[in-house]
Formats: sequence, C-alpha cells, structure tokens
Amino acid sequence: MTKEKKQYLMLALIAGLVIIIDQIIKIVVKTHMQIGESIPVIGNWFQILFVENEGMAFGMAFGGSTGKLLLSLFRLIAAIGVLWYLIRQIRRGQSSTGLVVSLSLILAGAVGNLIDCAFYGLIFDESYYHIARLFPPEGGYGTFLHGRVVDMFYFPIIDTILPSWVPIWGGDHFVFFNAIFNFADSAITIGVIWLLILSVVSPKKTSQSDENKKLEK
Repeated sequence: MTKEKKQYLMLALIAGLVIIIDQIIKIVVKTHMQIGESIPVIGNWFQILFVENEGMAFGMAFGGSTGKLLLSLFRLIAAIGVLWYLIRQIRRGQSSTGLVVSLSLILAGAVGNLIDCAFYGLIFDESYYHIARLFPPEGGYGTFLHGRVVDMFYFPIIDTILPSWVPIWGGDHFVFFNAIFNFADSAITIGVIWLLILSVVSPKKTSQSDENKKLEK
C-alpha cells in the first residue's frame, strides 16, 4: 500500500471512528436524560451533565437564531476547508502522519457538532422536563441547521467557596474548569494542540536535517 493510500485510510478511520463515538454518546444521553440531569462518574470530580449548547464549543453562545445559522454554515465551510486542504496535502505528498492525525481529529469534531446543528432539531423533540423522543410524530423541536449541540462531560476539578481572606473574591463560589463539553469538542482540542506542537517541532527537525546535509557535504 502506498503512503498516499495509507494516509487516506488513516483519515477515514480516525474521522469515522470519532464521529461514530461522538454520535453514539450524544444519542444515548439525549434519549436517556433530561436537560440538567447529572450522573456522577467519579464523585463530584467527573459528571455526565446533560446540557444543550446554542452556540460554539464549551457552551459559548453566539447571536440568536441568525447567529446560530451563521455558526452552522461556518462549521460546514470549515469542515469542507479542512478536508480540501488535507486531501491536497496528501496528493502532493506533503502531509506527515502527525498532520493527517491532527486535521482528521479537527475535521471529525467539526462534523460531529455540525450533525447536531443540522439534524437534531428535526429528529428529536425537547429534552426539558422529559426525556426526548427520537423521530416524534409531531416533528422535532427545530429546523434544519438550527439544532442544539449536546454536551455532557463536566470536570469541576475544584468546586468550593473561597476563603473570606481572599481579596475581592473572598466568600464567592469558585469552580475551576466549569466548561461542559462533548467528545467532538475534545477531538478538536486535541487536534489543535497536536497541530501547534507540530508547528514548533517540524521546523526544528527541518533545520536540523539541513544542517546535517551541509556537514555531509
């Protein structure tokens, strides 16, 4: 098998696996929990806490119905852009294994959340005060590209009341890392971090390789 075919296979396997795992988790949560319901996994340190995100990753909101549509379209364009760039790099023989893995993770994460935005409003009813039904006879809670992203992973590593002697915030409730996210968000984050590491490490390797070639001459 050629390097190009191996990288295409790697892209398909990574992206496909991440999207499948992400959607399985979301559908199980959506069809077994109500919004706001939580299940402790490791005490209060790690919980499955079901929320729905109107906007971007990690619960950040973005501008109402119009903003939601624009964000969904942005996700679609971004996913197409990443896929186009990665395929071009593979065809040119300019893609490393690290680049394929990192961009595959980013692509899969974007597609995973895009599926929620595009279709969840059509195929699920609301999760408020009852467990959502899949394909309800009266239709879903939203329209195409206006669905909400399902989030569930919550790691409140520190959840405490700050001592009264702490300046300004003394006596306030403090939670360290209060973001609620999903498997797709994790894939995007890991992919971006990996890409940043590659951008630092790769130039050093190239520079070292050029120096070695000069010494050999």
